[in-house]
Amino acid sequence: MEKRNINPWTWQNNFGFSQAVEISGHTRILRCAGQTSVNENGEPQHVGDMGEQIGLAMDNLETVLKAANMTLANVARLNIYTTDVDAFIANAGVSGARLQAAGVQPASTLLGVARLAFPELMVELEATAIA
Repeated sequence: MEKRNINPWTWQNNFGFSQAVEISGHTRILRCAGQTSVNENGEPQHVGDMGEQIGLAMDNLETVLKAANMTLANVARLNIYTTDVDAFIANAGVSGARLQAAGVQPASTLLGVARLAFPELMVELEATAIA
């Protein structure tokens, strides 16, 4: 499998995403449901703490990827839904550092929403991974 980031500009590099990701030679596509800051019983965690919610949502995403024999390095698309865009941007380093460590710069969309499945949740990560 080959992935090629398509970036006609450079400004997006400061935010750790790509304008597009071209993929060829893959055999599997994994479309992940949105992952949030919940424990193994689906109970919201870290109420009011955006940084901790991002961290647990990333943990949960990695758990789903691992179950499919994939890692963050396989993520080609990452949609981010948040109830507080400013708080997410202020804490984006939590997810950005993990993506950078995995050597991946997925195509991404950051979208502000009125609320998520549980009112305590502040962020939801929806990924597409390729292998």
